[in-house]
Amino acid sequence: MADTELAKRANSLWEGTNVVSGKGRALVINTGSNTIFGNIVKSSASIVESTFEKGIRDFGYFLMKITLILSIFILVVNLLNHKSIIDSTLFALALAVGMAPELLPAITSIAMSAGAKRLLEKKVIVKKLSSIQNLGEVNLLCTDKTGTITEGVILVDSIVDFGGVPCDHAQKLAVWNAVFETGYSNPIDEALKKLHLNSSDLPQKTGEIPFDFIRKRLSIAVDTGQEKKLISKGAFEQITEICSHVRLADGTSEDYQKYKTTIESLYESYGQRGFRVIGICSKKIDENTLTKDDENDMTFEGFILLNDPVKKGIVETISELKKMHVNLKIITGDNKNVAKAIASGVGLVNPVIMTGKELLQISPEALSLKAKNTDIFAEVEPQQKERIIQALRKTFTVAYMGDGINDVSAINAADVGISVENSVDIAKEAADFVLMEKDLGVLLDGIKEGRKTFANTLKYIYISTGSTFGNMFSVAMASLILPFLPMLPKQILLTNFMSDFPYMMIASDNVDAEQLQKPGKWNLKVINKYMVIFGIHSSIFDVITFVMLLYVLKVQESTFQTGWFVESVLSELCILFIIRTHKNFFKSRPAKFLFILSITGLVLTIVLPYFPFALKFGLVPLSLVQMTAMIGIVILYVVTADFLKIWFSENTETYKILRWIYPSPDQRTYKPYVIFYFPITKPAVRHQVASTQISTWKKEFLSRASVVFDKSTSKNIESLPTEYTFPRWSELNREQIED
Repeated sequence: MADTELAKRANSLWEGTNVVSGKGRALVINTGSNTIFGNIVKSSASIVESTFEKGIRDFGYFLMKITLILSIFILVVNLLNHKSIIDSTLFALALAVGMAPELLPAITSIAMSAGAKRLLEKKVIVKKLSSIQNLGEVNLLCTDKTGTITEGVILVDSIVDFGGVPCDHAQKLAVWNAVFETGYSNPIDEALKKLHLNSSDLPQKTGEIPFDFIRKRLSIAVDTGQEKKLISKGAFEQITEICSHVRLADGTSEDYQKYKTTIESLYESYGQRGFRVIGICSKKIDENTLTKDDENDMTFEGFILLNDPVKKGIVETISELKKMHVNLKIITGDNKNVAKAIASGVGLVNPVIMTGKELLQISPEALSLKAKNTDIFAEVEPQQKERIIQALRKTFTVAYMGDGINDVSAINAADVGISVENSVDIAKEAADFVLMEKDLGVLLDGIKEGRKTFANTLKYIYISTGSTFGNMFSVAMASLILPFLPMLPKQILLTNFMSDFPYMMIASDNVDAEQLQKPGKWNLKVINKYMVIFGIHSSIFDVITFVMLLYVLKVQESTFQTGWFVESVLSELCILFIIRTHKNFFKSRPAKFLFILSITGLVLTIVLPYFPFALKFGLVPLSLVQMTAMIGIVILYVVTADFLKIWFSENTETYKILRWIYPSPDQRTYKPYVIFYFPITKPAVRHQVASTQISTWKKEFLSRASVVFDKSTSKNIESLPTEYTFPRWSELNREQIED
């Protein structure tokens, strides 16, 4: 039973099922949260940490360690140099405050709140603010096809006989069956009722066997005045299994087995063309009382072909998603042929399909590899959706869109869970976003908002770890050399205030279109590298300032502190215009208020030492030569920082892991051979670089099989089985390698 699909477990009871009559004996094999239904509820209560949340937490711990180590070190050294314990302590505390990115929570909250407001105008409800950041990282969208890719409206295309010819008799029986149905209202019956049929043609209903999910069919008994008939319609396989005859065009019938191959081939053909197909059959009856046992020895009347049209503009929307480097995968319970036809109709060429039956047989390790290159998961069961999402998250940042109780576990397992306004309550409760309209086009705006928020958040982080860290590090080191404090504690705090004031507008800053084309990725190693490179760069100019003030201009203590204060604030304000774009700073236009506040801060910093109250901060007026020297150093700092930023953006290396695997004689399974690490600089030349490196290292193995793992998979690389089925190197196209 464990390997049997849920739909075929005919002897099972499920938690939540009510038994209303009869008697029987049952063996309890699972209870509570261990049942499939209970597991769905349990999954909805679990919390999945996003990559952004984890990245912020790791960054906080990293910065806290550096701040504590540096502050304690400076305090101890100053005390050993017999400096005032109060001044030394205040200096260390001020240094710690200056290095702390205290505006980070405010900037992220303001940015996400503004994004949530803009999304609400586009009919998207944001339930969890941090999910906007997650949406910016999404590079894979998983969704059902109904109502998202298609209109979600069932239409009757035609009703045909066993040979595919339109049949009025079969249509009449189908409409009777739908009209007299008194169970659950459903779209199929509503669509059939819209077909033209005179009310005078309606027979008298004499009985009904309601639809259930075991039989997957609905039977209605009618009396036409001339004969009594039992009419059944339902899933193709469940209809054909109770048929023994086929109705021919002339009204006669013949043995079903004679036409079985033709009927099944036609059914496959309709599925491949994108139709949802249900069967219709009937037989004459004598009794008015009906039971399920009467559903036998029936005559196959024909096919009801149902169509759910593809949404207008969906092809363009999917194309836009692709341009934004967001892939699309369809996860559906529908027949694989129908799903494939719909996918082909929206531009997925030769889609790779995996069925729910295959999922039952595949190991977690294999699924992680195969899911990456699978486009459609068809005929899947509710509990399999979560497993698919978990496998995909090892490679992608995943958004999942669903509206039913069977989608809850997948919604919760995804990095971003999306539901719609008319979803079941538990699905909306689990989702991060609720769409007032089931439209993928709205998600494009949401993804752009997420990427904009992510980019603006990183701007502040880069400023904090680059210029601010460099300045504070320089001040700390100078305090070990100078006989006086290079900057007073209150001057450090004033520096922090003067620079942070315009930084608050980063949340509303413009973002270059190029930065919105690709998902943002949290990478602490890149941040660390940035901190080191730009921190050193900032410190070099602090040393230049130190030499200029102390040895060239030969200033006294107060003038030295004032000069360094001016240089530090100006450099931190100017670096904002450098960091906010990957292009030359003069090619990207900042937001209006960010520009105004920054310019105001620059002017205020220059004139501040000349105000009478400046003495309270230990600031003294600078001469024209001294002020010109500070401004000149800052200008040189800005120019070199802009060049350094462009170099850094182009040369930040992305590492991937290549695992060579040795092919077995049958060329189907491969044994691990060796692991190589190689850097890939630019995405455009990734495949070329990879091939060049491989050729250099192991040219003789180039024709053998290989597989590329990204970093998230590499941590489990040694746990892979010694033999496994992998794609050959020649089968890995350029796009797969770039992914």
